[in-house]
Amino acid sequence: MSLPGPEWNPVAFKEWSLVCDAIAEGQQSIILRKGGIAEGRSGFQWDHRRFFLFPTHFHEQEDKIRVHPEKPVAAKDGTIELELYVETLQTGRLTDWNEIRRLESFHIWSEETIRERFEWGDEPGISYAMIQAKRLIEPIVLKDGPEFGGCRSWVDLPAGKTEQALSLIDSAAEVQIFCGSPNWLE
Repeated sequence: MSLPGPEWNPVAFKEWSLVCDAIAEGQQSIILRKGGIAEGRSGFQWDHRRFFLFPTHFHEQEDKIRVHPEKPVAAKDGTIELELYVETLQTGRLTDWNEIRRLESFHIWSEETIRERFEWGDEPGISYAMIQAKRLIEPIVLKDGPEFGGCRSWVDLPAGKTEQALSLIDSAAEVQIFCGSPNWLE
């Protein structure tokens, strides 16, 4: 995994906190996304190849995964901790439900959750990214605010975080993937 250049503006990808945990533990090696309301008519796009994971918290996510957490989801008090940096190895879009079902061992979402995402909107399909994650030696701590809200996938990190982000990426440890990767997508 290479370091981004000095012109890089750090961004974060909003994902359920339980999915972030699964990625950190090597139990998930792919991200599936249909897109949020704020994504516009073109839907979700993998606009960034490198990003931090921005954990989102809501209690219903426990009912939408196959693997149940040891501890319940708990939102942080007014702060967001970015603990993982991700690089996409490959991105694409799948429109065949049978191909999507083959991805089951590479993620923790329930089949019903993925089916809902697949069927949402005008055309069935879902975007995917095969990923490699790195765990930061210390999190980037952000003060939660309205700039991070809404149904959108990408958020910009506040000004002044680039130097800290680059330093933390450089010293981060690669997450060992225990679930494997769907190499048949390559």
